[in-house]
Amino acid sequence: MSTEPDSAAHPDGVPPAVVKAADVLAEAARTGVACPPVRDLFDGGCDLETAYAVQQLNVRRGLDAGRHIVGRKIGLTSPAVQRQLGVDRPDFGALFADMAVPDGGAVPAGRLLQPKVEAEVALVLGRDLPHRECTVVDLLRAVDFALPALEIVDSRIAGWDIALVDTVADNASCGLYVLGGTPVPLTRVDLRAVTMTMSRNGETASEGDGAACLGSPLNAAVWLASALAERGDPLRAGDLVLTGALGPMAPVTPGDVFEAHISELGPVRVSFSPEASPEVPEGAQR
Repeated sequence: MSTEPDSAAHPDGVPPAVVKAADVLAEAARTGVACPPVRDLFDGGCDLETAYAVQQLNVRRGLDAGRHIVGRKIGLTSPAVQRQLGVDRPDFGALFADMAVPDGGAVPAGRLLQPKVEAEVALVLGRDLPHRECTVVDLLRAVDFALPALEIVDSRIAGWDIALVDTVADNASCGLYVLGGTPVPLTRVDLRAVTMTMSRNGETASEGDGAACLGSPLNAAVWLASALAERGDPLRAGDLVLTGALGPMAPVTPGDVFEAHISELGPVRVSFSPEASPEVPEGAQR
């Protein structure tokens, strides 16, 4: 499985602004109180590599605390979102085992700060992808199967006031994820041509297709494999890859139920528990 570079484990030698940004994001996650954009903590500006250093520090802290990485997510695969943020490439974050929600399961109230849901294709690898110039052929040989997935993105930054460096530092706005239960080999599906419909409480909330994800979810996965190999932390057999949204994300209100159907892959569903009612003192009038 993927691991983060050992250098991220030790704040010694890490620039103070990187440590500060990591601390602010970690505190927001711990307390459930969103923080201001971390880009404001860098006097000379925060570039992409600095933002990844922030991400890596908090990922290493998670590993040191006993969390387990199961793969990666890809973000910013939509050309429209890339134009909005003024970037020309996706980003990535780490997926931990404790981010998984069972298909049809419920997310407890208060688990996330400001969640949104998007539907995407998940890939599970059967082989390592160690090459810095990964090809589609390499990927096709490495993928064991695909699954429909819901990614529940979240931001520790108040009001989703994010630039590229903020979302990268914040582990690519990872929250939770849900996987469908029927594996489909790539020989049985054209991922570029799949269509997606996602409903919220029975009403259509998002629609899209495989081509909306960098032209194909395979293109997104090839980019990720090459980027991680370049960093010396390649994708490994058994890794899960969330390849990016097939359509617009939808905001969450407590009590919502989301279900997505991706053609040739099937359905996947999650609900969000209602907010707990305030306790009424015994004897008080209801």
